Amino acid sequence: MTPPTILVADDDRSIRTVLTQALGRAGYQVRSTSNAATLWRWVEDGEGDLVITDVVMPDENGLDLLPRIRRLRPDLRVIVMSAQSTLMTAVKAAQRGAFEYLPKPFDLKELLSVVGRALASPVPDSAASDPAPRDAEERLPLIGRSAAMQEIYRTIARLTTADLTVMVNGESGTGKELIARALHDYGRRRAGPFVAINMAAIPRELIESELFGHERGAFTGATARSPGRFEQAAGGTLFLDEIGDMPPEAQTRLLRVLQEGEFTTVGGRLPIRANVRIIAATHRDLRAAIRQGQFREDLFYRLNVVPIRLPPLRERAEDIGDLARHFLDRAIIDGLPAKTLDQPAVEAMMAYRWPGNVRELENLMRRLAALCPDEIIGAAAVIAELDVIEPPEPTPAITAQGGSEPLARAVERHIRQFLAAHQDGLAPSDIYDRVLAEVERPLILMTLSATRGNQIKAAAMLGLNRNTLRKKIRDLEIPVIRGLS
Repeated sequence: MTPPTILVADDDRSIRTVLTQALGRAGYQVRSTSNAATLWRWVEDGEGDLVITDVVMPDENGLDLLPRIRRLRPDLRVIVMSAQSTLMTAVKAAQRGAFEYLPKPFDLKELLSVVGRALASPVPDSAASDPAPRDAEERLPLIGRSAAMQEIYRTIARLTTADLTVMVNGESGTGKELIARALHDYGRRRAGPFVAINMAAIPRELIESELFGHERGAFTGATARSPGRFEQAAGGTLFLDEIGDMPPEAQTRLLRVLQEGEFTTVGGRLPIRANVRIIAATHRDLRAAIRQGQFREDLFYRLNVVPIRLPPLRERAEDIGDLARHFLDRAIIDGLPAKTLDQPAVEAMMAYRWPGNVRELENLMRRLAALCPDEIIGAAAVIAELDVIEPPEPTPAITAQGGSEPLARAVERHIRQFLAAHQDGLAPSDIYDRVLAEVERPLILMTLSATRGNQIKAAAMLGLNRNTLRKKIRDLEIPVIRGLS
């Protein structure tokens, strides 16, 4: 039996080489090219059982090929890979018919797994979804190239053609409503309304009326019929924020709506069809709330069809620079002065623990845009503002027995990035020094921030001689905060 043939298109020779070798070892035949024109000729000639294509190529965008491939050969599956790891890249790939989207760098084992699933999957539906609104990405600051955000982008992209109920879990300030907005704006109900309600902001006795509406005379003060959020969101999406704060009686009514697909207003008798998609969000541990009798287990499983965990900012520190620059750009639109950040300022923010998450970062950028006298914001200005809010915690102790698990993950991530950048197999020869430098610099920055620039205290905390610390500050080009004791 002839093995499947895979067509690979990428203008990076090292990636083509690595993919050809890995797929060949897995038993596939491979044809590779550096341009879209050759790939399209092979597709027209009926060659290949699967396509793996990059997005950016010298002659044509790989995403623009997808609709043409679907029209000519709807049974030919396409895997898209890209270093442009944004939400729109993932969504466009899904909407134009890609079987899967893989952000670079990716793990070869994951790629081979996706290839196996693609070849074994049934023929895809030939109908592609409608494009998302052009301004959707501008309205949604879903920014980040971290692995956690890439997985969220892929999840959103997979849900563009489904109306599944979603539960978003994350700390306050992480952007749960932005995820809900993205699911709506890129989903099948994007033409309908997006209605949000925060359970924690409404008095318990009014929640049922707010959700389901009420009839005239249903209670004291009900002088006219009022539609609830379910009616207002008809044909669209209803976002139930802080669902963990919903009182038990409202939980029971919501469960019935999810089970039966209909509801009645407060004081009403006629059932109303619930034509909405539900997206819920919470910062609470609902499983713990279930054990404590505060949340219905059956309601949890009705809402938790597709769970999305939105990580806190401290777990995606590599996204802080992009987010901060985005918020500074938005500040200009709001009439604040144009400001930029230098790299030490970004590194100082990466060393902070961000208890208020992305919302806190946005507020910091707006404050610095308004108050910082310099056009280029430096580390001293950032550290001074963060110290006003809450002094950063020192770095967790790293033990000789096993080390810090977050540090171990960070080192592993850096090594993977180094190897991905040299996929011809020749890894850089200075990984040890480079990783040490990347660990040392934020560690010293954070310690100096915690001691408000006092190098004697910082040296004592780090267990270093003061002269050694001074040399490291100089060698690592760490900004010295003047004027502090």
